Amino acid sequence: MNIRRRRRLMVVVTILVGLGMATGLVMYALRSNIDLFYTPGEILYGRGADHTDKPHPGQQLRIGGIVLPGSVKRDPNTLAVQFKLYDANGVVEVTYVGILPDLFREGQGIVAEGVLEDGNVIKARQVLAKHDAKYTPPEITHAMKKNPDDPALNIQTMQGEQQ
Repeated sequence: MNIRRRRRLMVVVTILVGLGMATGLVMYALRSNIDLFYTPGEILYGRGADHTDKPHPGQQLRIGGIVLPGSVKRDPNTLAVQFKLYDANGVVEVTYVGILPDLFREGQGIVAEGVLEDGNVIKARQVLAKHDAKYTPPEITHAMKKNPDDPALNIQTMQGEQQ
């Protein structure tokens, strides 16, 4: 191999190694900022056929569900709010300190981004509400279609279980 080809090969190898290292560093940096989407049922019982993929306390996540009617509790002295989200398989509690979206209300589909704490409580840093009153996150819609006869769909039944 002549000198010119050897230099070209070295340049190409150097570029490929540099790109590989840059990609690896970017993925490592983004690893802590990845928010995985879960439904309330997946937080409680796990994901997948064997239900082993459960989020752990301290994990950043996004949770989508419907605000359980009668579950919104506001602190009159601060901006703190507690409410429960439900899907066809479970109910989890969400705490949030801040101004909620104008469209936030009971029975509304929302997505909350935050950290899972002990006791399956999500400490949200952001709450998002969709403008359409019929909005339901796709994962919730799919779960409800899979289990249409599930007693968890009955809101009164779930409220009674939580009290």
